[in-house]
Amino acid sequence: MVPFSYAAARGIQSAFDLASRKDVMFIAGGTDMLQLLQDDVVTPATVVDINRLPYVGIETGEHGARIGALTRLSDIADDANMQRAYPLLVQALRETASPQVRNMATAGGNLLQRTRCLYFRDKAAPCNRRAPGTGCGAMDGQNRMNAILGGSEHCIAAYPGDMAAALVALDATLHVLGPDGPRHIHIEDLHRLPEDRPDFETNLLPGEIITAIQLPSGDFAAHSHYLKLRDRASFEWALVGVAVALEMDGDTVRRARLAATGVGTTPWRLPYVERALTGQELTLQSARSASSVAAEGANPRPHNEFKVLLLKRAVERAILSAGGLA
Repeated sequence: MVPFSYAAARGIQSAFDLASRKDVMFIAGGTDMLQLLQDDVVTPATVVDINRLPYVGIETGEHGARIGALTRLSDIADDANMQRAYPLLVQALRETASPQVRNMATAGGNLLQRTRCLYFRDKAAPCNRRAPGTGCGAMDGQNRMNAILGGSEHCIAAYPGDMAAALVALDATLHVLGPDGPRHIHIEDLHRLPEDRPDFETNLLPGEIITAIQLPSGDFAAHSHYLKLRDRASFEWALVGVAVALEMDGDTVRRARLAATGVGTTPWRLPYVERALTGQELTLQSARSASSVAAEGANPRPHNEFKVLLLKRAVERAILSAGGLA
């Protein structure tokens, strides 16, 4: 581990002042960053602890819910109002890591977790995301866990988080605060495609902090589902994860929102599936037909071609589960 300085932000202005220094990183739960620090994958000059900032807690009402970005994942999953109104998010959180990690990890930090690509986390390996210009070792190397959607010639690292896929399906908005003031970011606009600069992972500006997650109200609570397929039953990253939120009019799908994780370079929305489902009676046949376009635009590599079919099957099963047909 490369030595670094530690500072605790006493308030938001203190955090901004500290962030103006060179090579600064914020830390909250630390469940992801500490591993990266230990492996010298990230080497900040200063780590700024933001746990004293007042962005904790859950507020629910007729207009939706607001989750403070420093709220622990376990607290969100255990909240009775969240279980009733947003079971999709609760399902995704309970599939995340282990109870010990969920007790430490924060909502904002979870959204900003880094890729699990082997080459990113091995400092001796080439990785354009970690060290621009060195190449992408996964392109022709070990790429079983990598993305089949949204990649570029510079990077095919898959976004790994469960919660982000659920938030995309739930149409969430992020409250962000920086030195230039507050702004909102739609959840789908947080993460950037790798294109020719995979080292730029999000659209946050320097010094900005996610302060809250805003969830709209809706009629999807009774017809939602999160399905996670992985190599082992617990504490494992998704090969494919699928979040489905449906608004139903009797047996007909009035509105559908779907997102996947483990297959895209960002939390990956599935608009082709949504369009195929909308206005259709929900049946085995309509779910199967809609899922057939789930991997539209996929560009798999030799070791992850199986994800194309796995994604389609996972989408079909998740749709049927959300509609109460499985």
